[in-house]
Amino acid sequence: MQYLEGRKYVVQAIFLTVALVFAARLFYIQVLDGSYKLAADRNTLQRLVQAPYRGLIYDRKGQILVQNTPVYDLMVVPREVKQLDTLRFCELLQLPLEEVRESLKAAKAFSRVKASPLVQNLSTPELAAIQDNLIDFPGFSVKARMARSYNTHSMAHALGYVGSITPAFLEKPRYAKYQPGEFLGITGLESYYEDQLMGRRGVQYRMVNVRGIEKGAFRGGEFDTLSVAGQDLHLSLDSELQEYAEKLMAGKRGSVVALDPKTGEILTFVSAPMFDPATLSGKGMGNRYMELLNNPERPLFNRPLMATYPPGSTFKLVNELVALQMGVVSPQTPFACNWKLVRCTHRHEYPSNVGIAIKNSCNPYFYQVMRAAVMRGRSTNRFEDARLGLAEWRRQVMKFGLGEKLGVDMSQEKKGLIPSSDFYDKRNGFHRWNFRTVYSLSIGQGEVGITGLQMANVMATIANRGWYITPHFVKSVGQGGPLPQFREKHTVGVDPIHFEAIIPGMQGVVDGRGGTGSAASLLDVGISVAGKTGTVQNPHGDDHATFAAFAPAEDPKIAIVVFIENAGFGGSSAAPLASLVMEKYLRGKVAPWRHRWEEWLPGPAERFITRRH
Repeated sequence: MQYLEGRKYVVQAIFLTVALVFAARLFYIQVLDGSYKLAADRNTLQRLVQAPYRGLIYDRKGQILVQNTPVYDLMVVPREVKQLDTLRFCELLQLPLEEVRESLKAAKAFSRVKASPLVQNLSTPELAAIQDNLIDFPGFSVKARMARSYNTHSMAHALGYVGSITPAFLEKPRYAKYQPGEFLGITGLESYYEDQLMGRRGVQYRMVNVRGIEKGAFRGGEFDTLSVAGQDLHLSLDSELQEYAEKLMAGKRGSVVALDPKTGEILTFVSAPMFDPATLSGKGMGNRYMELLNNPERPLFNRPLMATYPPGSTFKLVNELVALQMGVVSPQTPFACNWKLVRCTHRHEYPSNVGIAIKNSCNPYFYQVMRAAVMRGRSTNRFEDARLGLAEWRRQVMKFGLGEKLGVDMSQEKKGLIPSSDFYDKRNGFHRWNFRTVYSLSIGQGEVGITGLQMANVMATIANRGWYITPHFVKSVGQGGPLPQFREKHTVGVDPIHFEAIIPGMQGVVDGRGGTGSAASLLDVGISVAGKTGTVQNPHGDDHATFAAFAPAEDPKIAIVVFIENAGFGGSSAAPLASLVMEKYLRGKVAPWRHRWEEWLPGPAERFITRRH
């Protein structure tokens, strides 16, 4: 009995202890911890999210490009809308009846009790025209926010745009912190640097009565948090140079990319046709976006990052450097201009060394250079020898940042294509192809595909004699410098001496007598240019024109690539355009006697009668 009596007290003690724990917890929740009081009072509070001030964007000279302007959104809570006079409401907003009905339908689908935007991007005058009448329309209110405005008519493809978050974005983990109706960077730098530009939201809690009239801060603002402004971006783009390059590309399709070789900073970035960045902001943005999307010229297509083309004769420089590093040729190696191997585009002096071959862009010479690099005699089977040789050639070529994404600070970058042995195995069959199958790669044709940004980076690499820094648009984020990945040097595994061997030939292209790129010469203003022309065969129409260069040749400060679709010969259209951009950057102006080039530059359907390269 004593044993049972003792167990009774133990059980009683357990129940008493549990009761005391629950009592203490309830006291803490109901008396000490105000957060539960906040939760209980939500039906009498307004939770106001304070959007942060989005960071500004400046060009390399400190000129402001993108700033914030106050705009207003007309919000609706569907459950609170009572006996809406739809006709009068549409007249007040100056919107079609069907558009308002669709917007109300979308708001109800989102939530009947939560506010969502009905009309966005109202200006201050538009708000003034409707604000006094909103009292007659219960369920509608106005929410102020900041929207992007632009002090430039250029750089649309680089800057990108800000838009309302979509359901597809909300499904991604990166955007878990966003709410429907909020705005974020959709493309370009606005998207890549979203985390830095956005800042941090603030929250304010306000007491309201049953009529919705504000009665002051909840508990003296104890639970309020302040918003933190986003960081500013200082770009490497030169807005004056950009506007000039866009002017030169007006009416054309193609791209212009210029870099500072020593830093990897992008100086100009043109995707033609262009559009004004303000097109994708403000009221009616959705309609204007659809117009751009449906435009057959595809102005939304970011050509320097996404368009891959055969590089044409500019690729001969890469092939020569790879062969020199492999030791299968020397700068003095002569190869005959044998038209039985591949047709050359014009008669020229005997290519007794690499300088003469580059100057005259001799196709048979570079056919034999690549054949020496691929057919190394590693196997007695010529198919296997080609397979092994092409694999080694590809490994060397890809070190130049080709066939893979460079990692520029912008999304949507394409990696291009440097075809592999496996690529030809799948297309032709194992041991069913040899060097004659792939020889077009030697002159930058065939399956190889390179973007404008990649080719500009190749020029920067040659200018630096064997290294590059990943191209980037942003010189500094806030008060710091560029992101860490844009400070690192990448070497391409080719000895500097081999670059010294090809650069005189590149100077001969532009400044030498009879060079294929003489239209790009700046000797008359005291600047030496090293470059290479290219004409890209196009089975779908007129050939594409390209020109790649850097200047001054002895101490490069700018590397540039121009690509113009269907413009014919690189030396007659792309080369003079590149020279104007280089002169504008290096001298700050263009010599008066060279302004004639600005009107003389051919468009896509205009071709000069001149030699092919």
